[in-house]
Amino acid sequence: MGISKKGEKMEGWLYLIRSNRFGLQYSKKRYFVLEDSSLNCFKSTPLSRIEDPIRSAVIDSCIRVTDNGRESINRKVFFIFTLYNASNHDDRLKLGARSSEEAARWIHSFKAAALKESSNHGENVVACSKRKWQSFRLSRNKGTRRMKSIDLLEWTVYSSVHPEPMRSDVVAPSPWTIFGCQNGLRLFKEAKDRDFRGKHWDDHPAVMAVGVVDAASEAVFQTLMSLGPSRSEWDFCFFRGSVVEHLDGHTDIIHKQLNSDWLPWGMKRRDLLLRRYWRREDDGSYVILYHSVFHKKCPPQRGYIRACLKSGGYVISPVNQGKQSVVKHMLAIDWKFWKSYLLTSSAKSITIQMLGRVAGEFAKEIGLPQSEKENIKVEVQSQTENRISQDLTEEEAQKSSTKSASLGGSFLQLNDASDEFFDVLERSECEQPETSWTSDGETEMYSQVHDPLLPKLSTAVGFVKKLHDLAVQKKGYMDLQEVAREDAMSCIYGATLPKDPTCTSACTWSTADPSTFLLRGENYLRDRKKIKAKGTLMQMVAADWIRSDKREDDLGGRPGGIVQKYASQGGNEFFFIINIQVPGSTTYNLALYYMMDSPLESFPLLDSFVKGDDAFRNSRFKLIPYISKGSWIVKQSVGKKACLVGQALEINYFRGKNYLELGIDIGSSTVARGVVSLVLGYLNNLVIEMAFLVQANTEEELPEFLIGTCRLNHLDSSKAVVVKP
Repeated sequence: MGISKKGEKMEGWLYLIRSNRFGLQYSKKRYFVLEDSSLNCFKSTPLSRIEDPIRSAVIDSCIRVTDNGRESINRKVFFIFTLYNASNHDDRLKLGARSSEEAARWIHSFKAAALKESSNHGENVVACSKRKWQSFRLSRNKGTRRMKSIDLLEWTVYSSVHPEPMRSDVVAPSPWTIFGCQNGLRLFKEAKDRDFRGKHWDDHPAVMAVGVVDAASEAVFQTLMSLGPSRSEWDFCFFRGSVVEHLDGHTDIIHKQLNSDWLPWGMKRRDLLLRRYWRREDDGSYVILYHSVFHKKCPPQRGYIRACLKSGGYVISPVNQGKQSVVKHMLAIDWKFWKSYLLTSSAKSITIQMLGRVAGEFAKEIGLPQSEKENIKVEVQSQTENRISQDLTEEEAQKSSTKSASLGGSFLQLNDASDEFFDVLERSECEQPETSWTSDGETEMYSQVHDPLLPKLSTAVGFVKKLHDLAVQKKGYMDLQEVAREDAMSCIYGATLPKDPTCTSACTWSTADPSTFLLRGENYLRDRKKIKAKGTLMQMVAADWIRSDKREDDLGGRPGGIVQKYASQGGNEFFFIINIQVPGSTTYNLALYYMMDSPLESFPLLDSFVKGDDAFRNSRFKLIPYISKGSWIVKQSVGKKACLVGQALEINYFRGKNYLELGIDIGSSTVARGVVSLVLGYLNNLVIEMAFLVQANTEEELPEFLIGTCRLNHLDSSKAVVVKP
């Protein structure tokens, strides 16, 4: 699928993702042209600039783009992203690209086009909730180039035009020490963290191999994700693999059986049941993370001993203008030895052997010309889906589309009746099977994912309910619902999580050292350099760790809480509250309270943020995360790079007389849910540090200052205080 990017123009083939009346998804191939702020849809490649599109639209100021990850629809793998109206989430357009790189380029182009349109008109971006809702749809073209308007929310012109390189924004020592080389790979070992009682969290060694591969990062990523027979050509440890369950576009449960010929004599075959999570970073890097789980659909199998992967995965970073990739492969495995004389040194040697055989041969295989490689085998549909797909006709799909279109204001009105029967034939459909990543024997589940508009539980609730069915085979992983206390404590807002400046007690908070975090300096727009933070504008005074059967908003306005106590005294204190909400059948809230007694006007950027509209706030609020103690898999998952929270997650703002509260909904992003669910599994063994700030974009606003920092010491979900109705 070709994509061209010429100046302000982006064009290429994409796929409209629709759902039929059975709830099964199907795709329609269309040619899209995004020029300036105009989005046009064609049945085929336009022959001239004056050719009229079948549909068209204009992007202006209330659109969000969601990365939905990877899905398989009718034996085709797509990388899905959704455009939706921030004022009405039912009004959406779901599109698919055939590669993650294409999807990333389109997502970036949609954001940039919306920003440019807003900037050209000198628009003062207003919160979408304050505007009368306008339908976000590609309107049918009737011989005119006049187009409907689309609102945009969330991105700043600066961050789109000047994306920051993916460097760490945290000053921290490396946990890795090199100890040798093997097959052209550098081998590192990880220093073990100790918990607050001085004990090692994990007795199994973590080892990492680092090498350079002569291939683009996307090609490496696709090869590593493969579980088909071709994997055994470069991964000599691998015997067979399959996907047990698809959780979402970024997460699934996989089963891998290992060969035994490379294991020590007398050692039985091992297999692994893993939760696999992946994401693509803005700089083109890919992260693939694994850890062992238990799943009722894949119990221990005869002839195999199930090893436990404590943490592991790959980090694939492009180098040399994308022509090569640095691949980091990390493993920390409990091989489940039963003989006492097989000590830690033996486990370490087996792990190193696995890293060497996999990474060494992988580098050779991926470097071959594409014509010499076997295509990755196609995913096979389940018998149920095959029967339904055979019975489904285009006429039925048309009826389903017509029914959905009657909802009004929906992206599903994209195609008219005559267009419903037309689709562009793929060359690969005539010449060869579609390529995919899983084995021929894998059960196909992805195309049975229901459309978001159909009646069902929310995505967040459904996702967390699935997680609650899993019990991970490792110390520290827990099911929040199972271990949560049923005895409710008295909930006094601002006092449910105790403070411990010594950081020696579990489930406590303190402040983190500001100098750990890097901020934009006074000359950042010229030299692009960041400097260590010297302090914070506000003081952290309290924290809450609570759970409820619903989302708890506006904690600052609750009677009896710390904020209202200060308000009743009539002082000058102002509170900035960050309320992180993890949804599910039980919702967990982590609320951090920051206070200042100086006038807001003394800090113009913070004052503008507090008094600004939601669009401005979403474009400026920044979080810098840091896992100072914990497993490698969690550290890699969270990272150490600052992010604009409003670009990735929905934030609900609550303004009171003496406070501003930010309700950050983790459930609004598939990627964020994957990261947080992983963090929750290791929560007892983590020390989490965070810093918050308002991003500075102009000379007048620089340098940046931290609003505040926090350090969360070994949080325990069982100690979350119950909020009763």
